[in-house]
Amino acid sequence: MSTTASQTAKAAKAPAEGVERPASQQEAAERSMISAMAVNALVSMDRSQILAAAGRLAARAATDPGLLARRGLGLAREIAEIVVGRSERAPEAGDRRFADPAFEKHPAYRRLMQGYLAVRATLLALVEEVELDPKSRDRARFALSLLTEALSPTNTLLGNPAALKRAFDTAGVSLAVGLKNLVTDYVENDGMPSQVDRRPFKVGENLAITPGQVVFRNEVLELIQYAAQTPEVHERPFLFIPPQVNKYYVFDLAPGRSLMEFAVKSGFTTFAVSWRNPTPAQRDWGLGQYISALIEASDAIREVSGSEKINVMGACAGGITTAVFLAYLADRGDDRFTSASFPVTMIDMGDPGMIGIFTSEATIASSLRRSAEKGILSGSDLARVFAWLRPNDLVWNYWVNNYLMGDNPPTFDILYWNNDPTNLPATLHAEFLDVFLKNSLTQPGAVRVLDRPIDLKKVTCDVYAIGATTDHLTPWDACYRTPKLLGGKATFVASNSGHIQALVNPPGNLKARYFTNPDLSGTAAEWLEGAKEQKGSWWTHWGEWLGKRSGAKRPAPTEQGSAKYRPIVAAPGRYVHQKHK
Repeated sequence: MSTTASQTAKAAKAPAEGVERPASQQEAAERSMISAMAVNALVSMDRSQILAAAGRLAARAATDPGLLARRGLGLAREIAEIVVGRSERAPEAGDRRFADPAFEKHPAYRRLMQGYLAVRATLLALVEEVELDPKSRDRARFALSLLTEALSPTNTLLGNPAALKRAFDTAGVSLAVGLKNLVTDYVENDGMPSQVDRRPFKVGENLAITPGQVVFRNEVLELIQYAAQTPEVHERPFLFIPPQVNKYYVFDLAPGRSLMEFAVKSGFTTFAVSWRNPTPAQRDWGLGQYISALIEASDAIREVSGSEKINVMGACAGGITTAVFLAYLADRGDDRFTSASFPVTMIDMGDPGMIGIFTSEATIASSLRRSAEKGILSGSDLARVFAWLRPNDLVWNYWVNNYLMGDNPPTFDILYWNNDPTNLPATLHAEFLDVFLKNSLTQPGAVRVLDRPIDLKKVTCDVYAIGATTDHLTPWDACYRTPKLLGGKATFVASNSGHIQALVNPPGNLKARYFTNPDLSGTAAEWLEGAKEQKGSWWTHWGEWLGKRSGAKRPAPTEQGSAKYRPIVAAPGRYVHQKHK
C-alpha cells in the first residue's frame, strides 16, 4: 500500500510501526559496524584534539562570567531540589545505564543518578551558549560527552547497584572474574573491553559455511565459487565484492542468514571476492592494484561460467571500489557487466558524518603520516576510533558487563565478524581519504586509475541500490544519490532497518519492510513521499530483479572451477583467516 508523506518521513528516522526492533546485542552490532566500514574513519582523532577542544570551551566560558554564574546558580537550585527529593530529572528514553530499579526506588541511588544527569545537562547546555564557531562547538560537545559518559556512576562498582548485588550474590566471584577479564583485555585487546566472546565462533565451521571452492587466487584476492544447489542455474553469474576493511563473510554468516546461500538457492552461479589482509609489505597497494585484481578475477569468472556477461554487487566501501571498477572498464569500452547492485553504498560524500568535526589539514596530514609510517591503516585502529564515537554503547556498556558484572561479552556472530577486521594499505588509505575529502567521484575525471579517468556516468549497466532508513553510517538519502551518479537504468529501494540489518536481511521476518518507487527524478524526500511500502525483505525483490538480468536457465554445473581454473582450497579459503595484527 502507498505510504503517506508523514508516515514515510517518520520511517526515514525510526523503524516503521510494528517492525521488530533489534535486540540490544544487534543494536550494538549495528553501531559497531561504524568502526569497520566508514570511509569517514580514514581521518582519525587523537587525544590532543579532544583536549584542545575542551580547553577552547573552558577559555571561552571564562570570558563570560555572567553565563557561568547563571548556569552555576541553576545547577545549585536543581541540586537542592534533588537533595530534598523534589526533582523530576530522569534519564532520556533508551538510556539503559539506569535501568536497575534501585535508581528509581532507593533514595540515595535516585539522588546520585539525578545529580549526575543534572551536571551533565548543565555542561552540555553550556556548550550551546558559549561563543564558538560551529566546528569548535561540535568538537567541544563531543569532548564533553566523552568526559560525562566516562564519569557516569554506573561505570563504578559503588555507583552500580546491579554490580554490587551481583558481587554480594556470588560472594565476590563476579569481581574476580571481572578482574580476569580486565587483564585479558589489557593483554589481548589493546586495553579495550571486548565486545564479543570469540570462543564459540570459527570461520569455516559455524561461520561462512556455504559450500564452495576457491577457484582463483592472486596476491590481492581469492575468488570463491559456491556449489550449485538447484538443478538449473541462470547462464550469467553473480559476483560479490566486499569492502577492503572487512572480511567478506558478513554476506555468508550462517545458514538462513546468508545472502550467498540465498543467491545460490535462487539459481545464480555465485562468486565472492575474499580480500587478502595486507601487511606493511603491501603498503603501495592502491586502487590500481585492486582494480587489476578484479579484472583478473572477472576474467576467471567468464572462463569458468562460459558467460561473457556478469552481474556484480559491491557493498559499502566495496561499492565505491565496484563503481570505480565499472567506470574504468567503461572507459576501455569493456561492457562485461550486465548489472551492478549497491547495498548501503554512499559515493556522494556531500554529507560527511560525525568524524568530520575533527577534519583539518593537520589531522589529515597526521593520519596519512601514521599510515605511511606503519605501511597500513590498522583495522583495530579503525575500531577504536568508532568505539569512542559511541562510548556508552561500545565502551562503557562492555566495561560494566565484562568487569563490574563479571559476565562474558555477548556471543553474537555479527559482533564476531565486526571484531575480525582487515587493514588498509597506506596507499589505498590515502586514495580513499582523497576521494572522501574532495568528493571527487562526483566530478568526472577527477580520479584516475591505471592512467584512465573515472567518469561514473559512463557506467551504463542497470543499477540496483539499497538504503536503510535507520542507518547511522551511510544515510539512506545519501545512498539514494548513488544510482543517480551512474549512467544506467536505476532502481532504488529503502529497507526499514539499520546498516547491518539491511545487509543481513533474509526472507521470513514477517515484520520486515522496504519501500519502492520507480521515479528517481526528484529528491530523496520526494522519492520517499511517493514510495510504496512492501512487506518482506529486499533480498526477494532484488533476486527477482537480478533474475531478469541473468539470462536463460541451463543445467547446473556439478563441480566448481574449470580445466583452466581448478579448485585450490575449499571455501572460505585462506585469506579470510589472516588476522589484522
